Amino acid sequence: MSVLMRPWGHLHYRARGPQGGLPVVLLNSLGTDLRMWESVVDRLPDLYCIGMDKRGHGLSATPDTPWTIDDLAADVVALIDHLGIARALIAGCSIGGIIAQLLGARHPDRVAGLVLSNTAPRVGTQASWDARIAAIREGGLAAIAPSILERWFAPGFLASDDVKPWATMLIRNDPAGYIGNCSVLAAVDLTELTPTITAPTLCLTGTVDRSTPPDLVRAMAATIPGAQVLLLEGSGHIPAIDAPEAVAGLIRTFHRGLA
Repeated sequence: MSVLMRPWGHLHYRARGPQGGLPVVLLNSLGTDLRMWESVVDRLPDLYCIGMDKRGHGLSATPDTPWTIDDLAADVVALIDHLGIARALIAGCSIGGIIAQLLGARHPDRVAGLVLSNTAPRVGTQASWDARIAAIREGGLAAIAPSILERWFAPGFLASDDVKPWATMLIRNDPAGYIGNCSVLAAVDLTELTPTITAPTLCLTGTVDRSTPPDLVRAMAATIPGAQVLLLEGSGHIPAIDAPEAVAGLIRTFHRGLA
């Protein structure tokens, strides 16, 4: 296990693959840790891939005080500085994609390219996030897990045994960490900032994504100069889990165009 100490506590990360060439930094969705990308990384053995558990998730600490999207982006910058990485391909899903958007807009010198998976400049509403936070405080993460899993995955995947580990991951999240990141999502709106991204950008969306539907992803891509949009048939909100071979292939092709 690898840890970077931050002012708020420890940040857990994992680096795999040979160093050299353009690194790939992978940022997770709400409710998942770096294992979300594991099946994708398995298919990219020749690339230097870095995963991390954002604040309040996985094996990273949960801060005692609230944090913002700027803080989450600062953690990524601190990690790549720690690893001596000057520039990287940043791939992020959901809230990870929002962090990636912010990095692309604010740190263009550090971002060689972006893969924005199932994300948008703003996801949900203040009311929807407040309702989710209230439900967790009343019944814990187990109370919201069935509805979250239905938003994450296509019916076929949801009905299979493959969903069970991800359900366990979701339920075992630190409730305070999960709520902290819900509060970040309630506050963030990058509508004015995302169109300033200049890095080559690939946007991914799943045909059965109920959290960030294809039209929402297409609308985001339309604001980013030169951005491509690719639709993953039958995939839900986290294609790195339910369509890892396709996602790995798209990242590899996109990476080759940047290197």
